[in-house]
Order: sequence, then structure tokens, then C-alpha cells
Amino acid sequence: MKAIAMIAIVTIICIYPVRAQQTQMYDARSKITVNGEAVVYVKPDKIVVTFGIETWDADIMTTKQKNNDILKKAIGAIKDLGIPEKEIQTDHLSISPRYKDDYRKEDFLGYFVRNAFVVTLVETDKVEDLATRVLQSGVNYIHGIDFQTTEFKKYREQARDLALKAAREKAEKMAGVLGQSVGAPIQISENYGGSPWSYYSSWGGWGSGRGGQSMAQNAIQNVQGGSGEISETIALGKISIQANVSVTFELKK
Repeated sequence: MKAIAMIAIVTIICIYPVRAQQTQMYDARSKITVNGEAVVYVKPDKIVVTFGIETWDADIMTTKQKNNDILKKAIGAIKDLGIPEKEIQTDHLSISPRYKDDYRKEDFLGYFVRNAFVVTLVETDKVEDLATRVLQSGVNYIHGIDFQTTEFKKYREQARDLALKAAREKAEKMAGVLGQSVGAPIQISENYGGSPWSYYSSWGGWGSGRGGQSMAQNAIQNVQGGSGEISETIALGKISIQANVSVTFELKK
């Protein structure tokens, strides 16, 4: 019985400080909570392009050789632009048989070889020549183009600073209408909803893309079309880096 009594006393002692702490956390001050948003526009200084090669033949060795020949020709065209080989990397390689009736494995069409490779450009003005020469070498697809900035952290911090200023300006205007003023911030949080970046440009329509999208450091412009040729001149746009914050301020009369 003594042991049970001791446990009960300890339990009461443990619960009491927690409840007291919760009571102390209550803040009776008048408050206002606002959201602040900001966007910083940045010119991309790095572009990552994903190309795809698809070949097929009834003989597996023949279709592999066709694919390799196109890849070698494409790499040569890329090097001619002054892009080092280290900036060319294999992204995906697959070999599979295809049938008219895939479920029953009837009416064999041949072996399909798919090879995807990625080219990284730091000289962004070469992207149009890169696409033209690679497609002319026999490459079938441009799967995607990823526009990036190597100083993303710096610009994200700029956007966040502007968002905080916007939040305070909004709070001051709203409080002023009510005949009050804004005091010190009580709570600050950053809101995350979707991607904090996007890309704006006036071009599009290369090749035949697989429609996939991948989110890297910055925004992606997925490129799709049907002709296998460039349909219009590329005009590089801007990366839009966004920030959204929520701030609670004390209200003063």
C-alpha cells in the first residue's frame, strides 16, 4: 500500500508542473497574423538537358549497334561545341522485346533499345546549337530541360527577406485601419506549398518528350512536340524564386 501511495504522489507531482507550464504558455496579448509573399527573378546560369535515343530491330545486336552509333555521333557533335565530355552522363539504358500483343507475347516486333543521356551547360547561350546538332545526329527525343541558378540559396534568402518586409507592411496597414499599431513579432514561420521556384520563357516545342518531370535545384521546363526539329528560336526567360512567410505581431493601441 505504501508503494502504491508513493507512486500516486509522484504522479501528481509530475502532472502539476506540466499543467502549470501550459497555463504559463497562454498569451493574452492582442495579436495580428499576416502572410507575406515575394518573388525574385533570376537569369539561369546553368542548363541541364536530357536527350533520348530509341532504336529497334529484330536482331538485338543490330539495334544495340544502331543506338551506340547515334550516341557516338551525338557526343562528337557536343564536343564540337566546346562542351567537355565530363558534362555528358548516361541517365538511363534499357533493352526490351516488343510485341503487337504484349500480354500474350504474340507477333514479335523486335528489340527496342532506349538510351538517355544528360548534358550540362554553363554557357547558356549554346543551348539552341546544342539541341540542333544533337537532334541532327539522330537523337530522337529531348525529354526535358532543367534551368538552374548556381546561387539559388542567395536568391531564396533575398526573397525571404522581402516576404518578411511585405508581411510587416501588410500588418501595419491593417492595424492602422483599426486605429492600432504593430509591435514586435511574436511568431514567425515559413510556409511551404508546392515548389518555391518556377521558370518563365517564350519558347517551346522540341522533339517528342516522354512527358516526365523532375524537380531539381530550380524549375523545369518540360519540352514536348512531335517533329523532332526545333520549331522556334529559344529565348531564355527568368527563374522565379518565391518565398512565403507567416508572421504574428503584437497589436498596440
